[in-house]
This record gives sequence, structure tokens and C-alpha cells, in this order.
Amino acid sequence: MLELKNISYEVEGERENREILKDVSLSIDRQFVAITGPNGGGKSTLAKLIAGILTPTSGTIYLDGEDITKKSITERAKAGISYAFQQPVHFKGLTVRDLVSLAAGRDMTVAQICEILSEVGLCAKEYIDREMNGSLSGGELKRIEIAMILARGTKLSIFDEPEAGIDLWSFHSLIHVFERMRKETGGMILIISHQERILQIADEIILVADGAVSEVGGREEMMPKLLNTEGACSALMKKV
Repeated sequence: MLELKNISYEVEGERENREILKDVSLSIDRQFVAITGPNGGGKSTLAKLIAGILTPTSGTIYLDGEDITKKSITERAKAGISYAFQQPVHFKGLTVRDLVSLAAGRDMTVAQICEILSEVGLCAKEYIDREMNGSLSGGELKRIEIAMILARGTKLSIFDEPEAGIDLWSFHSLIHVFERMRKETGGMILIISHQERILQIADEIILVADGAVSEVGGREEMMPKLLNTEGACSALMKKV
């Protein structure tokens, strides 16, 4: 279970501090959870606070009852948290084989790496020795990053807008990957997304706006509200 208690986050301004998140409290124990809401509402900041990329100004974060608020991103990774960036990082000089093995934390055979790459829809023979550089498309990088998370098999996997910057074909492939993860993984999946198709496969949807949690509910309860409510809620929904 992931618990956030009274989480706030401020950034320094020239004249005054700006509050990005305001006293957010959440308990997340469903397997597949989506966080959605208008741009600039604080969704990505919330994901980075959970992963340890940012430190809250105030409040406490618990993972399975353990206080991880002051733990570094490395310590949180060891505790079982994975994080996929909105824009995947390039690793010049490292191959896909290197990164999947590093993510797994163990020596992996070619067959094992190929099996994981196949899970995300990549032809292993074409990718296993490719460098993680600018020669790969956004969709390819996204899927390789997901393969790394699959190899880790962590208790909490966080994806920050996995649909960002990818083509239509890659997006549909990612949906199938997430559907498989939802059925097969033993860990919790937390996805920051605007996309209706991703929200449709979530067990629970959290609406974040203006730095606060507006509403939480199962997809059967939340989707009609998001699709039918006029104004900010309906505007945030994107179809692909």
C-alpha cells in the first residue's frame, strides 16, 4: 500500500513561494491506478515526490507502512519503486541488453532479455544490441523503458504520461502492454495520464486539479463523470 499524508510541495519564486501541491492525502492499494487532471494541476509533481526525485515541503509518504519521505531515489528503488520518465532518458554507449540486465540486477541470458523485449512488442534480434541513443524513436524508447521495469519486477511501477511524444501505432501497442501488466504483474502500477484508453483499464482513478485531489473512485464511477462533465474534467480527456 502507498500512503500520502498531508503532502505539500512549494517552489521558490522571486517574490513569494508557489504552492504546487496542497495538503494531499491518499491511500492507494489497488493494482492499477491512474492519476489524471488538467495540465499544470500537479500530477507529474506528485509522481516525482513518490519516486523520490523531489522532496515534499511537508507531509509523509509511506510504502507498505514504512516511512520513505526522506529516502533518496536510489533508496526508494531498492525499496521496490520504479519510475518511467515522461521523456525517456538516453544512455549513450549503453545497449538495450546492458540496460535490461542492469534493471534486473542480475546476469540475464539472451533468451531472457529477448522474452522481455517481446513482451513490449519489440523484435529482440533487431534491438538487443542497439544503443540507447537518438537513433531510437520515442515509441521505441518508451517500450524499452517499460521492458526495464518488467525486468525489475518491483512492488510499485510509476509511469509519467507514457503516451507523450509517441505515434499512434506505438500508443496502441503500449495499451496492450499495460493491459498485460494489469493481468500478470504482482505489483502496483501507477500511471499519470490524460488518455481515455488508459483510464478505461484502471482499477481506480484519481483526479488532481489545482494542486489538490478533487475526487477518487473506481473507473465505473469516475469515467462517466470525466466524459460527461462540462469544463475542466471533460477537457482533459483525450482520445487516440
